[in-house]
Amino acid sequence: MVGTGLDRRQFGLSAAGAAIALAAGRDARAQAGPITRPVTLVVPFAAGGSTDVLSRIVARRLSEKTGLSVVVENVGGAGGTIGAGRVARAEPDGSTILMATVATHALNPLMAKERPYDPVADFAPVSLLATVPNVLLVNPKVPVKSVQELIALLKAEPGKYSYASSGVGTPLHLSGELFKVLTGVKMEHVPYRGGGPAMTDLIGGQVPIMFDVLSGAAGFVRNGSVRALAVTTRTRVGSFPDLPTIAESGVPDYETYTWNAVFGPAKLPQPIVEFLSRELQAVIAEPAIRERLSDLSAVPVGSDPAGLAAQVKSELEKWAPVIAAAGLKQT
Repeated sequence: MVGTGLDRRQFGLSAAGAAIALAAGRDARAQAGPITRPVTLVVPFAAGGSTDVLSRIVARRLSEKTGLSVVVENVGGAGGTIGAGRVARAEPDGSTILMATVATHALNPLMAKERPYDPVADFAPVSLLATVPNVLLVNPKVPVKSVQELIALLKAEPGKYSYASSGVGTPLHLSGELFKVLTGVKMEHVPYRGGGPAMTDLIGGQVPIMFDVLSGAAGFVRNGSVRALAVTTRTRVGSFPDLPTIAESGVPDYETYTWNAVFGPAKLPQPIVEFLSRELQAVIAEPAIRERLSDLSAVPVGSDPAGLAAQVKSELEKWAPVIAAAGLKQT
């Protein structure tokens, strides 16, 4: 579910990239700390998506700062479950870590009939790196220009309108279901195999409404192919400062977003957890990295382990009733 959305086309050489390279030249300390083996950062999704792009930015800089060999390995399948399960079973020595998402650590476990892993007990939280806002979109021919106008339209003609997402059980699907729960509207979910096909049909008018990752939708919003009504985060986004939030648009309890965070396997020694968290926080704090992520519509965070643990707890509590109401729990 997680959901991806940082477009590969946006991932190129830039002034920020040059600044990172210069910083690497100054970072000659090569202190690998308590980790003695090369590090594999498992990305539980295919190459080229949002999690993969962010992972490669972070892995490169982490390697430069610490002297460790940090290699990204894509282990996709089952909505991220296969890759996450591999890390849960890995040797707890710091050589195998996971770039996780809300899908791997909240949505998938909550929907599974039998959990392949426990998102809390089977992992050691390291750092929440960044959040990525979602956005509520409509085809320009839909006669609404605000969230409240959309709600009024949906209530006036219940069941007439549908919304698209990148697939069943994805964060974007659940963004729509949370919207339905909090507003009382009725609209049918139309799942697609990825955000690209869904966006194509939104632009073409085959589906009138869509929840998408902002980074993937930004270009279409700017060129007028689709109309953005609001972002799904609690606060407005720097790249679209005039775009309101759903919460400020009359749905005060609404907040969803995609996030990326690093976990190790359970029983990862505390010195390794602290070392990785400290180094990752330092990476995310660098101006060049923050600029690079912001260009991709990601919001840099860089939390400590306790902050990430609290994030997972909050997500599990928020999504459990939504998943139950949508009938997404596998039986």
